[in-house]
Amino acid sequence: MSNPQHLQYTKEHEWLTAAEAGVSTVGITEHAATALGDIVYVQLPAVGDTVTAGETCGELESTKSVSDLFSPVTGEVVEINEDVVSDPAMVNADPFGNAWLIKVRVEATDTLLSADEYTAFIGG
Repeated sequence: MSNPQHLQYTKEHEWLTAAEAGVSTVGITEHAATALGDIVYVQLPAVGDTVTAGETCGELESTKSVSDLFSPVTGEVVEINEDVVSDPAMVNADPFGNAWLIKVRVEATDTLLSADEYTAFIGG
């Protein structure tokens, strides 16, 4: 799967939608999901928490390892994907779709990459 052109990316392998009404959706890339292997546990910040661009805001655990989730934006978490918390394997099955992780009311962003820049970064 190629990296969707309408998203922006981080070097920590998160993706971000353009803000709609000030809110962006965050998830991890297919590259990250594949590298992690079968994801068995997802820990996300709570609704109302403030996340900071470039800092850890959660954790993904797979059968291989535990990986930190980094926030690509600074802002308030307005929604978390409870379906992913209940069924972490969704992240492996649909990382760019139904397996989004959090929605954040954006105050600031970290350095973000275009789809082409991210693809070059991961060597694709």
